[in-house]
Amino acid sequence: MDLLETLRSRRSAIVAPRLQVAGRLTRMVGMTLEAVGLHCVTGGRCLIQRDEGEAIEAEVVGFHRDVTYLMPVSSIEGLRPGAPVHPAAGVARFPAGPALLGRVIDGRGRPLDGRGPLSTQIFVGLQGAVINPLQRQPITQPMDVGVRAINALTTVGRGQRMGLFAGSGVGKSVLLGMMARHAQADVIVVGLIGERGREVKEFIHDILGEEGLRKSVVVAAPADDPPLLRLHAAALATALAEYFRDQGQHVLLLMDSLTRYAQAQREIGLAIGEPPATKGYPPSAFAKLPALVERAGNGWQGGGSMTAFYTVLTEGDDLQDPIADAARAILDGHLVLSRRLADEGHFPAIDIEASISRLMPALVTPEALTQAIRFKQVSSHHQQNRDLISIGAYVRGSDLETDFYLDHRQEILEFLRQGMLEKSGLEEARLRLERLLKQGTA
Repeated sequence: MDLLETLRSRRSAIVAPRLQVAGRLTRMVGMTLEAVGLHCVTGGRCLIQRDEGEAIEAEVVGFHRDVTYLMPVSSIEGLRPGAPVHPAAGVARFPAGPALLGRVIDGRGRPLDGRGPLSTQIFVGLQGAVINPLQRQPITQPMDVGVRAINALTTVGRGQRMGLFAGSGVGKSVLLGMMARHAQADVIVVGLIGERGREVKEFIHDILGEEGLRKSVVVAAPADDPPLLRLHAAALATALAEYFRDQGQHVLLLMDSLTRYAQAQREIGLAIGEPPATKGYPPSAFAKLPALVERAGNGWQGGGSMTAFYTVLTEGDDLQDPIADAARAILDGHLVLSRRLADEGHFPAIDIEASISRLMPALVTPEALTQAIRFKQVSSHHQQNRDLISIGAYVRGSDLETDFYLDHRQEILEFLRQGMLEKSGLEEARLRLERLLKQGTA
């Protein structure tokens, strides 16, 4: 009997090693890899063995019966039919913390700036904790972004999410750089998603500059990166901003662009057979946008804040583009950059009439709100009579607001224009707007 009990106790102490089931690669179409024999959840990581060199990391993005769809996060050179596919243990973790300030990393968290490895013991995942909307800290404090037209006419609050709608070549990157240099934020996280590689270096060295980079973390995934890596870069930039926010700091998240993020999801969705919807975008692209944007904003009561600006590319300057329309519905306001103003050399080329901050009435005094509305009315009336003025058919006295614009045209243009290195604080912008409008009542 003692021998039987001993055998039972020994058997219970034996822990058999868990066998890892490996699959094999059966098909590759474009960037989509198909494997059989895998038992992985969606979002799980896999390693695909090459005959030579390191294994290729991929992520499970879908399945159909016994076929698992994988999307690589690196180059797929050197793969062969039947290559072993091994599930990777654990969840992907990425470096975070103050050691990242002043650094440039890619969508996998690896340094791109040639300044050596990242010395940090802090790591985060791509998916942040979901915050109960009723437990979020309300947006009550205005944020100084250092740009006069925004501070005075479309005031932004700490924790607000704004869209920057622009076509190509109208100065959106320069405007982001101005905010990165001059905004009153403890930490700035910049996500460069799907941009040209040349523009990444130009933004960091010429637009952001040494001053802006000193308190910034830049996550870059150029256009030649795989679509999954572009998605990861946007999620990583948001996760880093969440980390600093949860440390009680005021964070400014600048993401360029939300459209490239949606296009990356479109590439993945169409590659695995998802049906296209509006203008070729599958339904998952529209589902991904709010999932990413809702992570921005304020955290729990007493914590820090995360103010976010997302650029949205408007193809052919069409504000009814499906991604632009979807983004406008989930953001707390939008700034529209005008090609007409950019062609006239007016920078920042913000179309004041088409731009709005939904939270501005709760952030400024009634007097400041009245002044902003009055300025927009003056600008709007001038635009309505622009053709008459250009041909000399406008008669003075027909419209008081247009008369005010014509009398103070130079002061109005100087108020709206601002150099890239020039900073205009929140209070300074409001006082200057007040002085400008008082000239019409003097």
